[in-house]
Amino acid sequence: MATAKKAPAKKAAKKAAPAKKAAAKKAPAKKVAAKKAPAKKAPAKKVVAKKAPAKKAAKKAPAKKRTPNAAFMRALTPSAALAAVVGASPLPRTEVVSKMWTYIKKHGLQDKVNKRNINADDKLRAVFGKAQVTMFELASLIGKHLK
Repeated sequence: MATAKKAPAKKAAKKAAPAKKAAAKKAPAKKVAAKKAPAKKAPAKKVVAKKAPAKKAAKKAPAKKRTPNAAFMRALTPSAALAAVVGASPLPRTEVVSKMWTYIKKHGLQDKVNKRNINADDKLRAVFGKAQVTMFELASLIGKHLK
């Protein structure tokens, strides 16, 4: 009789397996149907703006004022070629660069297509040593003419 009991159990297992496959096939169909149906929107909740906590400035140390570097502020004498553009009086390196840009903009020496390039006129060609330089080369070329 042990064999008779096993046979119905195998049949039940075989019947259960197709049932699982059928359930697996039906489940995705339900998910697809659920995606097509428009979802209901939840009612909007009121958003209450939270106040930022007050900053405690008393505990923080006050910011220190930045002091300029002495090397930039030291007056340097320009060479004769550079003096024709910025003047002969001793100037800090920062002022020399500023006056160079004033001269370049006043005479329209920036390249029209590529604004990073500077086209040299007769005075600037003596300083640069070539007809066109980039704005990144400007400071290093000026440095050669300052003592």
